[in-house]
Amino acid sequence: MRFHAVIVAGGSGSRSGGKKQWMPLGGRPVLDWSVEAFAAAGAGRIVVVVPADDVEHAKRAYPKALVVAGGADRAASVVGGLKALARTADEGDVVMIHDAARPLINVSHINRLLKRLETADAAILALPLADSLKRGHSGFVAEAVPRDYLWRAQTPQCFRLGAILAAYAAWSGDAPTDEATVAAAQHIAVALVEGDMRLHKVTYPQDFALLETLIEMDKPLKKVRIGQGFDAHRWGGGQSVWLCGVEIVHDKTLIGHSDADAGLHALTDALLGAMGLGDIGDHFPPRDPQWKGASSDRFLSHAAGLVAQRGGEIVNVDVTLICERPKIKPHREAMRARVAEILGIDPDQVSVKATTTEKMGFTGREEGLAAQAVASILI
Repeated sequence: MRFHAVIVAGGSGSRSGGKKQWMPLGGRPVLDWSVEAFAAAGAGRIVVVVPADDVEHAKRAYPKALVVAGGADRAASVVGGLKALARTADEGDVVMIHDAARPLINVSHINRLLKRLETADAAILALPLADSLKRGHSGFVAEAVPRDYLWRAQTPQCFRLGAILAAYAAWSGDAPTDEATVAAAQHIAVALVEGDMRLHKVTYPQDFALLETLIEMDKPLKKVRIGQGFDAHRWGGGQSVWLCGVEIVHDKTLIGHSDADAGLHALTDALLGAMGLGDIGDHFPPRDPQWKGASSDRFLSHAAGLVAQRGGEIVNVDVTLICERPKIKPHREAMRARVAEILGIDPDQVSVKATTTEKMGFTGREEGLAAQAVASILI
């Protein structure tokens, strides 16, 4: 079914603290949500009605839309948008009139209305009232109001273009609050289609917090992924050793193709493992001469970058160094700070520990040093 959209965003936003159509919601302007929803649903023409001083900005933001200036009130803005659409659309085409202040519209809402229009001349989204209603007087309850047959009108509201233009032309009362009122005055039967609580209207500043919560609820739940890594290097002659990104004065050094920082190597493997991206040797082959003597913080930074590229968030990392010497405790805080710096996380998300094997095995005989690491990632 051929349909078009008129998105009304012509208000000054006096109650919401500014022009709400341009305020950020979920990382983008409020108006973006409606424009993108109608485009995704296959609208033929999208007319965006904004305040006169915002027309040029809106044209740059939505180059595929027809942008027109709004009127003195909502009804005038709607009529202006309908007349602009009528220049290129047929009278029998369906037009959906939508308030940009209801930004969480999606394709399913639009399709629901289109389905109803197969057998109806007009339709709106609406929700039946669930709360008890009271009429008040002087701050007290005067009487209960029956809620039977009462609905909360939402948008979009859908009509045949020629019919709704004619209804507005015949309207003689005060400014109407919605199109269904105008249509009903001309005896156009308007069907009720089940609405959605997510089509909550932004009116006050606190409404943004509610919609942000709804947006977060719609996002797929993240999962925690765990990776582990292990590395070991032989001791050789030297004057210092690199461990967890910190150089420690020592009478030996670790032997390896790079700087042999076993702590960072194990942690790099833990991050790669959590993401299912192989191991450090896949990304930095030991036979490649460019990595000869390379600083291992480059390896860890690379792994952290891959995590970020795939939308992951490092929750925490834990490194255990296994050796008799050097003593790790005096350098532990510096190591935590350096690892946190490389990964771009807080130091309290980093643990560095050390243990010995009580003189047993290759680490106990001081033939080498080992490191193991665990990383958790939220993705």
